[in-house]
Amino acid sequence: MAIAVAVVGSVPRSTAAPRLPACGTRYRGYRTEDYSQPYASFMTEHTTEAPQSVLDAYHGGPIDPARIPQFDSVTTELAPSGYAEVETGYGRLPDGVVYAAVRTDMPGVTAAMWDWWFGWHSTEAARYKLWHPDAHLHASLRRDLTSAQIPDRQKYIGNTTYVDEYVGPKLQQLAIEFHDPLLHGFDVPADHTVVFGRVGSSIAPIDLGWLAHQVRPTADGCEMRSRFYLNLRGLHVPNLVEAACAIARGPSVDPSDVVLTVDLAKDLMLHCGQEMNHLAGFLPELHRTFAH
Repeated sequence: MAIAVAVVGSVPRSTAAPRLPACGTRYRGYRTEDYSQPYASFMTEHTTEAPQSVLDAYHGGPIDPARIPQFDSVTTELAPSGYAEVETGYGRLPDGVVYAAVRTDMPGVTAAMWDWWFGWHSTEAARYKLWHPDAHLHASLRRDLTSAQIPDRQKYIGNTTYVDEYVGPKLQQLAIEFHDPLLHGFDVPADHTVVFGRVGSSIAPIDLGWLAHQVRPTADGCEMRSRFYLNLRGLHVPNLVEAACAIARGPSVDPSDVVLTVDLAKDLMLHCGQEMNHLAGFLPELHRTFAH
């Protein structure tokens, strides 16, 4: 999933953790050896700016809590057709749940490309950084199925990605477990996809909420409609190896994170707008080159 404090698109610098051969490392930007990867031509120093609609929402203030739909309506919000009252914005419900929504136009992109991306990108940090080179620092998978001869959706649904990234000014260490959207009640036609995930900590046994990215076709490509609901808490059994690795990279757990603020929703909306817009600019070519 971030990104600006004083200057839109900027993130604070962090101190790199020592290299951990068994766990990977957390680092800013690209290392010299990353440029030997076959996808190096897609690496950029910085992330593309978010669309104007996201920037306007970022500077426009939070939306009225009365206009924020409850999480229980997310499957109808992200229906195969039609639009919601709020497609891009952020806010906080009276019960403390923070909310962000982003709509991104993606000319030349298809839903199948996004299914491929979610099955391909988390196996190593350099791939993950393609998505948001300013904020993404580390990625790994519970099960690396990137080379498996199975449909792309099966590579990420039921799998968990562990990421270190900035959301606004704060470093987050997250475990995102992807669920089958059909089992949750989403309507997903053949030329659509819905990426649906439970967001938790990669260190603590705490779930933080849900994310959903609907991708559906348009006249010139597709559009992504993203929703985030955080503070819908639960518990999970942590992957002890991944938790140990996250701690070894330098734990970012902060007791103040227990109370999620509307500023997090604001930063998350901007982050999503940046990364989705950035990747959409070269995803068709990346897919043509590496989706075999």
